[in-house]
Amino acid sequence: MLRKKTKRHQPTRIFVQANQMIRFPQVRVLSERGEFLGVMSSVEAQNLARGEEKDLVLVTDKAEMPITKIIELSKFKYQLQQKEAEGRKKARSQDTKEVRFSPFIGENDLNGKINKVMGFLQKGHKVKLTLIFKGRQMANKDQGFVIIKRVIEAATDISDVELPPRLMGNKLMTQLMPAKKKKLVESAGTVAATAPKSATPLPSITPQPATLKKVA
Repeated sequence: MLRKKTKRHQPTRIFVQANQMIRFPQVRVLSERGEFLGVMSSVEAQNLARGEEKDLVLVTDKAEMPITKIIELSKFKYQLQQKEAEGRKKARSQDTKEVRFSPFIGENDLNGKINKVMGFLQKGHKVKLTLIFKGRQMANKDQGFVIIKRVIEAATDISDVELPPRLMGNKLMTQLMPAKKKKLVESAGTVAATAPKSATPLPSITPQPATLKKVA
């Protein structure tokens, strides 16, 4: 029986400008640890690297003056590959999750959904909130906005609204993303000074029967 071969991600070939390929009139030079060694000509920097039995690599030429680093070329390439792998891992971990609601969801079910949303956010995921109206429920669109607002307010300390609530057909949608670190620090500093607010009960809205227009 033939086994199906799994595709493994092949590391991207990384091209690094190094040693004699660096020909700028002047460059900023960093040590392997990132210490600033000074501004000098490319030839002087190459000689300095050669004296340490290392390579001179180009970190970036997008700055006001090109930045170089004295380090072994193979080690520098490995570090770049590691950064690339971490970037892919972070992108995978930030998948968008979806949590669905109905306009007449019960209080206990709503609290359960809110906890689920907050759990996703705390794990670094974006969360799409989708509230679906069925049939005559479209007559009570305001009730849908009340529920979505409850969720947004409950998660306000750990999230930012990436996409504001909008009605598309029979769906009310919005999207939350994990809050920036600055916001998390600020909100943590006010927790001790503020007492927890009691949850606002859902307003009771009785669905109204649809009125049929008489066609002449």
